[in-house]
Amino acid sequence: MEGHTPMSAPVQAAYSYCEAVTGRQARNFAYGIRLLPTEKRQAMSALYAFSRRVDDIGDGRLDPVAKEDRLDATRGLLDRIRKDAVDEDDTDPVAVALSDAARRFPLPLGALDELIDGVLMDVRGETYETWDGLKVYCRCVAGAVGRLSLSIFGTTPGARSAERAAEYADTLGLALQLTNILRDVREDAANGRTYLPADDLARFGCTDGFRAATPRPGADFTGLVHYEVRRARALFAEGYRLLPMLDRRSGACVAAMAGIYRRLLDRIERDPLAVLRGRVSLPGREKAYVAVRGLSGLDARTISRQTVRRHA
Repeated sequence: MEGHTPMSAPVQAAYSYCEAVTGRQARNFAYGIRLLPTEKRQAMSALYAFSRRVDDIGDGRLDPVAKEDRLDATRGLLDRIRKDAVDEDDTDPVAVALSDAARRFPLPLGALDELIDGVLMDVRGETYETWDGLKVYCRCVAGAVGRLSLSIFGTTPGARSAERAAEYADTLGLALQLTNILRDVREDAANGRTYLPADDLARFGCTDGFRAATPRPGADFTGLVHYEVRRARALFAEGYRLLPMLDRRSGACVAAMAGIYRRLLDRIERDPLAVLRGRVSLPGREKAYVAVRGLSGLDARTISRQTVRRHA
C-alpha cells in the first residue's frame, strides 16, 4: 500500500455511500470489516459495493439479453477504473471509491472481471456436473473476492509460506460460497437455479430439486447436506491457513467473516432440513461473539499452532 494521502470531500462522500450500501445489504461482511482500520475498511466497502452491483444485475428481473448488456457496461466501467480514467467528481460514487482504492492498494482488478464472468454463468443458466465444474464458478464469484481482499489486507513481513497466501484466500472464498449454496438451496431452486453438482444430487437421490419444504420420498437430503458440509469444512481448514499471515486486525476481520459462516455450517449440519424451511442465520449476539473471538487472535493462534505441527 502506498503512503497515506489526503482524501478530498467527493472521495470521502463516495466511500460513505459504499459503506452505507455494505451496512445495509451485507450484514455478515459488514460485521467483519468494522474491525479494520479506516482506510482498509473503506477500500473493502468499495469492493463490496461494486461486487453487489454485479450480483444485483444477475439476480434482477431483466431478461437475459438486457442483463448481459448491463454486465458489459459494468465491465466497461471496470476498464475505466483500470485506466485511472474516473474523475473524483464523477456521478457514480462506486466508481469514484473503487478508483481511489485502486490507487491506494494493489488491487488485482482482473479478479472483478472474473466476478462478472461468474455472474454471466448465472445469467446463462449454467449447471455443474461435478465439483470440479462448480469450483470454477465458486472461484469466479467468491475466490476472486478473497484474492482482492488479500490485496487490501496484505501479509505481515516474514510470514511463513506467504507466497501461498493468494491460494489460501481463494480457497477460503470457495468455503464461504459453498456454505452460501447450502444455505440458499431452497431460494435458488425457487429462482430456477441449482448449483450443487449433478453427480452429488444423483448419488443421494436428489435430482428432483429442492422446491418443497420436505425432500421427496427416497431422497437422502440429509446425506447430501452432510457430504457437502464435509467438503466445506475441508476448504475452511485449508483456507484458514491464511490467518497467521495477516496482521492482527486483518486477521480478526477474516476470522470474524469466516467464523460466522462456519457457525452457519454447524447449524446446517445439525438440522439439514432447516435450509428447506427458510434461510438459516445467526443472531446478532452470536456474531458479536465471533467478532470478539477473531479480534482476540484466538483463531489465528490456533491455526498457527496447527500449521506448525503439520510442518514439524
